[in-house]
Amino acid sequence: MTHNWWRGAAIYQVYVRSFSDGDGDGTGDLAGVRSKLQYLADLGIDAIWFNPWYPSPMDDGGYDVSDYRDIEPSFGTLAEAEKLIQEAHDLGIRIIIDIVPNHCSDEHPWFTAAVAAGRDSPERTRFWFRDGRGDQPPNNWQSRFGGSAWTRITEPDGTPGQWYLHLYSSRQPDLNWTNPDVHAEFADILRFWFNRGVDGFRIDVADGLVKQEGLPEVVDPNGPLPYSDLDGVHDIYREWRRIADSYPDKRVFVGEMWLPDPQRFAMYLRPDELHSAFNFDFLSCPWDAARLREVVDATLAAHAPVNAPATWVLSNHDVTRHVTRYGRADTSFSFADRQHQAPTDPRLGTRRARAAALLAMALPGGVYVYQGEELGLSEVEDLPDDVRQDPVFARTAGRDIGRDGCRVPLPWAGSTSPYGFNSTGVEPWLPQPADWAASTVEAQTGEPGSMLELYRSALRLRRTEPALGDGTLTWLSVPGALAFARDETFACLVNLSMATVPLPPNTDVLLASGPLDGGLPPDTAVWLRTHQAMTPLSS
Repeated sequence: MTHNWWRGAAIYQVYVRSFSDGDGDGTGDLAGVRSKLQYLADLGIDAIWFNPWYPSPMDDGGYDVSDYRDIEPSFGTLAEAEKLIQEAHDLGIRIIIDIVPNHCSDEHPWFTAAVAAGRDSPERTRFWFRDGRGDQPPNNWQSRFGGSAWTRITEPDGTPGQWYLHLYSSRQPDLNWTNPDVHAEFADILRFWFNRGVDGFRIDVADGLVKQEGLPEVVDPNGPLPYSDLDGVHDIYREWRRIADSYPDKRVFVGEMWLPDPQRFAMYLRPDELHSAFNFDFLSCPWDAARLREVVDATLAAHAPVNAPATWVLSNHDVTRHVTRYGRADTSFSFADRQHQAPTDPRLGTRRARAAALLAMALPGGVYVYQGEELGLSEVEDLPDDVRQDPVFARTAGRDIGRDGCRVPLPWAGSTSPYGFNSTGVEPWLPQPADWAASTVEAQTGEPGSMLELYRSALRLRRTEPALGDGTLTWLSVPGALAFARDETFACLVNLSMATVPLPPNTDVLLASGPLDGGLPPDTAVWLRTHQAMTPLSS
């Protein structure tokens, strides 16, 4: 997996603020990550994806970047980042970092200069400044965080001024990609980090950089939007791909696009654009055999014409943790209704999450593991309002409590907060639940049946089993189970029915998500070594 390593990689997502706190101030940092690199190597991952580690006012957890060529001071220094990259490489771990090209921070020097420069200045053309309609915004576009996507500034002379576009927080002004300055700036940023050994970038809001000419009104919020998935965005990624390909070793781009059309999605993965992208259809899919097979089939079919690897994701920093989702009556995920506070059965959710992990790791392509997923952490839904920091909470006046619940700092050891998140005892930036003692890395290490040991076993097998990672699958006829073979020697079965499913003959169990009890119980998955051909599922 050296040359096209990303095609079957297991990539671990680190949200730095919440991973490990090395200096003991309550906020995670690069020192904390460096201290846990051996843990990640032992887990069996191939790469780490870092959420934004740049200087930021942290209005949106670092996705409001004020300087793309440095490190957020509360996380550490550029020199520390360079050491981390080298230390990770020494352990065989590659480094992917976030890049945020749709918007920056309102504290970025470009934006402060644009506000100060006044109307019709070259500085303002780097953003979307427009005159309003009287006291109303220039158009009806809505922020994805709630409210209008436009905010009015006060001009240098003190008069009410122009409006600027921000599809997210008002502190995240959208950049104008029709301006050559923006293209040149980001090309230089890519080279800055590639030259420091970064192996790739995850591109935030990859579909949103280009806006429709004239910024027309949104007619149907459920239809095509004038700020998402416009054809011009592909020219940008062709520019970027030429930069990545100019390096002698493989550097990669991973796109974040929430798109309903699999064919439009696959266009980003053509050979001269991005290398891979997150599969949010799989993440959003309910725990249902027919729906899951439909998503897998559609994903593989969309990727095949462009010869791109699929990716499989269960959780990330923006969505409700899947242990909680899978314990609900409605096991799907949607930003339109996050089902905050919906009743959930943690035991059922955990059982299904264990099975889902084996399913995701057995499918063809790459897999992502969000920090804490390997510990079986659930969503923290009872955070007090006064500690919530997600701008979604403020911009919706609390109607949407936001994403803080999946970003609570990790528990490493001990019986009380901060559970080894730091060694000073300082409380973390978000409070941890009182009942996490059994969920720590320390408590689960070496414990048969723990989520951590399941992930370690699965990721280890994923590296040694030739059938796993990149490749193809064949659906199998196993009544009551979602079943597929990766080759003539390996099969994965997942029981999403209500009854125990008999295990096929002439097979040996490699790994199971739970006790088998003479068969495959409901909400359980198993990896099998097959000693004879199994019956394919007729189409």
